[in-house]
Amino acid sequence: MTQTTIKQQIDDLREALRTHNHNYYVLDQPTISDYDFDVQLETLKALEAKHPEFYDANSPTQRVGGAITKNFETVKHDYRMYSLDNSYSKEDLLDWEKRIKKLVDGAVSYTCELKYDGASISLTYEDGQLVRAVTRGDGFQGDDVTANIKTIKSVPLQLKGDYPPKFDIRGEIVLPFDGFNAMNAERIANGEEPYRNPRNTASGSLKLQDSAEVAKRPLECLLYNITGANLGVTTQFESLEKARSWGFKVPEIAVLADSVEAVLDFVNTWDAKRHELPYETDGVVIKVNHLQQQEELGHTSKAPRWAMAYKFKAEQVSTILNEITYQVGRTGAITPVANLEPVELAGTTVKRASIHNADQIEKLDIRERDTVFVEKGGEIIPKIIRVDLSLRPVDSQPTTYITHCPECQTALVRTEGDAKHYCPNYNGCPPQIVGRIQHYISRKAMDIEGLGGETVALLVKEGLITNYADLYELTKAQVIPLERMAEKSAENLINGVKASVEIPFERVLYAIGIRYVGETVAKKLAKHYKSIDHLMEATQEALEQVDEIGVKIAESVTLFFASEANKITIERLKTFGVQLSMTETELEGQTELLKGQTIVVSGVFEKVSRTELKKLIEDNGGKVSSSISSKTSFIVAGDKMGPSKKDKAEKLGVALISEDDFLRKVTFT
Repeated sequence: MTQTTIKQQIDDLREALRTHNHNYYVLDQPTISDYDFDVQLETLKALEAKHPEFYDANSPTQRVGGAITKNFETVKHDYRMYSLDNSYSKEDLLDWEKRIKKLVDGAVSYTCELKYDGASISLTYEDGQLVRAVTRGDGFQGDDVTANIKTIKSVPLQLKGDYPPKFDIRGEIVLPFDGFNAMNAERIANGEEPYRNPRNTASGSLKLQDSAEVAKRPLECLLYNITGANLGVTTQFESLEKARSWGFKVPEIAVLADSVEAVLDFVNTWDAKRHELPYETDGVVIKVNHLQQQEELGHTSKAPRWAMAYKFKAEQVSTILNEITYQVGRTGAITPVANLEPVELAGTTVKRASIHNADQIEKLDIRERDTVFVEKGGEIIPKIIRVDLSLRPVDSQPTTYITHCPECQTALVRTEGDAKHYCPNYNGCPPQIVGRIQHYISRKAMDIEGLGGETVALLVKEGLITNYADLYELTKAQVIPLERMAEKSAENLINGVKASVEIPFERVLYAIGIRYVGETVAKKLAKHYKSIDHLMEATQEALEQVDEIGVKIAESVTLFFASEANKITIERLKTFGVQLSMTETELEGQTELLKGQTIVVSGVFEKVSRTELKKLIEDNGGKVSSSISSKTSFIVAGDKMGPSKKDKAEKLGVALISEDDFLRKVTFT
């Protein structure tokens, strides 16, 4: 048999097995018996073993697993994976619709899809082949779990049809109830503890080191969002149909709705019928259907403006509140915690619930030994929603909020207008010290590999560090004696700390833990001031002039840098080489050409994408806005800009410039 004939036989077998696999796991319409499928698969395995020159990473034989992954590589998403804003009522949806209609022209329709409760995943395809699978992570970057995802039968390794050359597709890895119950039955029979719920089991499966173990689990991949350039689709609903035709398992339950009333009909129908579904669901995702309108609407710092998750009514249970204790956060904020009699809620055992602050305790009159009703806010964080007063003990006493820090006994403070009490012992309160360092090393901040929260607490307890600058003076000899610390892990810790000096300035600024300075604010301040030195010199009044920086943030920044201890820490970070200013590469292309100008981008563009236009505006010191107002400096107007926007611009006297004019404006200065 010639090499050409052998290769043809292998290719034919691969194609046949892909088709049978798709029919069985995606369409639920098997065309051959399991026995015949296994015979063909074994034939292919034998041929591939005999002819390794025809190896294909996406062959059906690769689904059995076997690859061992000790460390999952962190990969940056080409397109950020945003979270969704939540709504819980018709009023929330109507408010959302009003905001949308202010920002886009023409009729707006919506695609309604069920919100499946699993582990988010992003799959990248090039030339129709799966090249990478990455977890959501923090939305900016996640873990490469390609070897494990390849074992999931409903994930196509090779696409069919008119797919784009390159794109990402997002979805959820889920564990159907039947598969979950079968897994638990086996565990119980083996004398093992059963898994708690399908979602956590699915999520944990993605990080198993042995992909052969993942292959044994009946996971499925439900896909719902295509991301990329030149996709060849114009609406969300069309994209679902296209993805289905390329070979993806796309849920059939999705409708087009032209009003909030139609959306609510879909929500109410599936709130009642969701328990008939084979998977866990916790709501409905509503998306503006037209992709051009999605582009017009854009994103906030956390979520797309064009999508909303409507959450089904949360499950509630009652239990006994045994004790109220108090936690101290890294900023000194005191959070009261309800310690509960353990109770099952939405698939997990709940032992604790947040009470938020003193006002909440007073408002609900929460007391120890009360019978309380608990629900999961957004079905994630347990919270107390009310007290069953009919079951309150006769000798019950009102809760008296603590006056001193439970950790360092410092008198608490509460400023006017602030909901929380604070411990002001910034440099002497142990949980604040540990919390600040844990924040500094966290993934969204310095992302120090080899160093976790428990190790930080141990380092502080042993007196080896008292702030995050001390991390850079740690030696391997100092950390090896620590509990559960071997030579290799000590080496990884020291190397992880050394590598963190490459983290860019905006993330360092977030990492140092200034109160109210989150990721988005840190980016704004880094871009505006370019270095920590310039930021430290800024007055509160100057800070308030920076886009989106209010009085509260400005005051917090100036207070942080007024502290002598913080100044010393910053100086020490400088000596260790931490990035406390933007690099030459980051500053390249940055100008103040558009400083002080607010610009709206509207329409369809030919030479650059809308995202690139917005970046050009920000790189040149301008502010991008979604809506036209008297403060708008000008509009970059593309093709198909809506007539109402043009009318509004005309009434307000706002100039419209073309894509070419804008590019000339920022290219030649």
